[in-house]
Amino acid sequence: MTDLTALSLIDAAAALRTGEVSSTELTQACLDRIQVLEPDIHAFLALTPNLALKQADDADQQLAQWRREGGDPLPLTLGIPVAIKDVLCLEGIPTTCGSKILRGFLPPYTATSVERLIHAGAVVLGKTNTDEFAMGSSTENSAYGPTHNPWDLSRVPGGSSGGSAAAVASHMCYAALGTDTGGSVRQPASFCSVTGIKSSYGRVSRYGLIAYGSSLDTVGALARSSADLLPVFAAIAGHDPLDSTAMTDPVPEITLDDTDLQGLRIGVPREYSIEGMQPEVEAAVQEAVRVFESLGAEAREVSLPHTNLALPVYYIIAPAEASANLARYDAVRYGPRLEADKLREQYFATRGALFGQEVKRRIMLGTYALSAGYYDAYYGQAQKVRTLIKGDFEAAFKEVDLIACPVAPTTAFRIGEHSDDPLSMYLEDVFTLPANLAGVPGIAFPVGFDSNHLPIGMQLNAPHLGEAALFRAVHAYQGITSWHKERPLL
Repeated sequence: MTDLTALSLIDAAAALRTGEVSSTELTQACLDRIQVLEPDIHAFLALTPNLALKQADDADQQLAQWRREGGDPLPLTLGIPVAIKDVLCLEGIPTTCGSKILRGFLPPYTATSVERLIHAGAVVLGKTNTDEFAMGSSTENSAYGPTHNPWDLSRVPGGSSGGSAAAVASHMCYAALGTDTGGSVRQPASFCSVTGIKSSYGRVSRYGLIAYGSSLDTVGALARSSADLLPVFAAIAGHDPLDSTAMTDPVPEITLDDTDLQGLRIGVPREYSIEGMQPEVEAAVQEAVRVFESLGAEAREVSLPHTNLALPVYYIIAPAEASANLARYDAVRYGPRLEADKLREQYFATRGALFGQEVKRRIMLGTYALSAGYYDAYYGQAQKVRTLIKGDFEAAFKEVDLIACPVAPTTAFRIGEHSDDPLSMYLEDVFTLPANLAGVPGIAFPVGFDSNHLPIGMQLNAPHLGEAALFRAVHAYQGITSWHKERPLL
């Protein structure tokens, strides 16, 4: 019997329309695969098989009616099994953010991005593992145990959307939602050899996303290719009156018919060629740029002069915002609490015991940066430099249409390798942080493997709200390469 989980999202959608397969069959195939692989990979924190099979049955009925009566084209996501990162709320389903402090929390509402995906007919298989409150680059910081990379179970899948990336890479689902605050969609996409989109700030509603860094958080998605990813992005993008930061600009219809990149200008930042980068990563990215040139694009060097300041700026702004956002977990309103004689002692006991080490580290960093006497010296200065970084991108996009660079300096590292060295972990995000600080979109996609057959990813950035150019460029690249078709041996 054909392995239904091996189908691409686009092929699965086509098979659903002809009646060759049903959504119930696709969903059961994914659930069966999860049962086999999940003990080794640990991509999920909660499974929702009853909900999924109910949604699949509803989709089958809608498809059957459409085949009988015709009508408007159906969303390509109708009947497609997907997964949701466990920082996005789904009404009545446990949402923990990978933290003990939210153990047992059942949201009373659904995140707009999730709601829109369900409205477009997607079938929700469950909630995926994440670094606690999305703080990390490896999915090792989850209070419920690390996720393992499907390409090498001894290595990390990246983070913080590592559960979503691992689920897509191991074919447990056809696509997954993730979030990207400093690279948390793109880096796992690179480490797991899938395609991941970080949306422009404000393009996808953040309502129902449990906040980490409010001026940096974006909702994105992961799938096996640009073509598979586009229907998911199309379903979740757009203005939302429930999110005051959501852009009101209409979302243009994106088509992938035109793969001619003639005249496309791709910038290669000189500042992204850094000491210590894994040679195989650098070589694979350079070769990918040459492939784009063979498709008609023009590559030219550009400068983003304040790139070296992105890392320290991010690790002032993000922890500062996190310290404010996480103040609400006060042992009163959410999750479990540890009892004490006095309210203040209850705060200390609960937050001290139930927050993980990395979360406490960032809360302390952020509180210090916002404290009296240091606000102007740290947070205020960081915001000024952030404006310079944003200006770098705006200046570069006057010369080029897209910017190409690596996703991470290395391929996936071993679980525990950076556990005692937070700085080396933070350096894993050195290429992804600038896009979040500038608010511009980025897409990560596979461009090769290293000598250990570990995936190598590359990213493209576009001007704000320029996702269409990203999808078209990557679709053209994937039309003549096969890296995205490789599958881990599980």
